[in-house]
Amino acid sequence: MEKREELYSGKAKSVYSTDNPDYMIMFFRNDTSAFDGKKVEQLERKGMVNNKFNAFIMSKLEEAGIPTHFEKLISDQECVVKKLDMMPIECVVRNYAAGSICRRLGVEEGLELNPPTFEFFLKNDELGDPMVNEHHIESFGWAEKAHIEKAKELTFKVNAVLKQMFDDAGLLLVDHKLEFGLFKGEVVLGDEFSPDGCRLWDKETREKLDKDRFRQGLGGVVEGYEEVGRRLGINFD
Repeated sequence: MEKREELYSGKAKSVYSTDNPDYMIMFFRNDTSAFDGKKVEQLERKGMVNNKFNAFIMSKLEEAGIPTHFEKLISDQECVVKKLDMMPIECVVRNYAAGSICRRLGVEEGLELNPPTFEFFLKNDELGDPMVNEHHIESFGWAEKAHIEKAKELTFKVNAVLKQMFDDAGLLLVDHKLEFGLFKGEVVLGDEFSPDGCRLWDKETREKLDKDRFRQGLGGVVEGYEEVGRRLGINFD
């Protein structure tokens, strides 16, 4: 597959077209950012770790019957993905209270949420990714009702699969964000699943092993990601 021009460059990934219009190459950079790009650093090995982490998770989700855009790894920092018509929405599930929900609602960090909460956010850095609901999404034409409902259904399926998988590895899946798009009319999981877009804590100690290590200046960011991967059986060598 021939890699062609860059289509998009985000905070931590770049996407390139290929000679096949249905597929793209996603490149995981070593860039790490927080607070809407106000804090940015380069972390050695991060791109490779997230690429392989994402490949592992996407493969597990496919095995569980959840359609994803992931196709295959082609290098330490690159993978081939389907080209989706992305919905500009983030689907967020919270199994435990952490981050913005604690600030918004005044709840204690670490509170178990039963049942898990679900929230939509608009992908818009300039507006700070505001929370929205189904009515906003439909009224402004960001996605069709049936596609919204399918994305929500798949989000809870992903949560069930991964919550158990991480629990078996001695970890709590605190929360995570997912993005979806359409591939030939089907709602498909896109973007990535890595410790950049979820919170993962040690089940016993509540040690944070995700991007909060970067946000909160705890250090050992990539080492935390690798520890999670080691527990899952991911080979980063």
